[in-house]
Amino acid sequence: MNVNTILNVKGSDVITVSRSTPILEVTQTLSKYGIGSIVVLNDDGSVAGIVSERDVVRALAHMGGDVVNEPVAGIMTESVISCDRQDSIDKIMGIMTTKRFRHMPVIVDGKLEGIISIGDVVQQRIAAVELEASAMRSYIATG
Repeated sequence: MNVNTILNVKGSDVITVSRSTPILEVTQTLSKYGIGSIVVLNDDGSVAGIVSERDVVRALAHMGGDVVNEPVAGIMTESVISCDRQDSIDKIMGIMTTKRFRHMPVIVDGKLEGIISIGDVVQQRIAAVELEASAMRSYIATG
């Protein structure tokens, strides 16, 4: 199973903001859509970074409440680790676990094609294990 399997199920829609979007607007968008991170785009549509709820909390803790009026570019993670549609679920799960983040943009030929979360990866992995168990039960029952 690979990233493409996840995107075929959940779709490729990604909530994005520009580098100049105020952090307050980012928090409102996170809340409105019930998501944990937002991809930040450059003016040309390329990925500039990613910002998570955790980034916002850290900024508030270190800079105080006035930070909400600052552009998101000041708190986003710029070195985005991404994947492509052919990467395996196991590979993505390993990267997310090792690097300790929960959202990974899917980028193909420099173009943002989706985003997957650790929840998406775990859900897909559980489905695969359940399918294997069902196949094994069927094999045993007919053998």
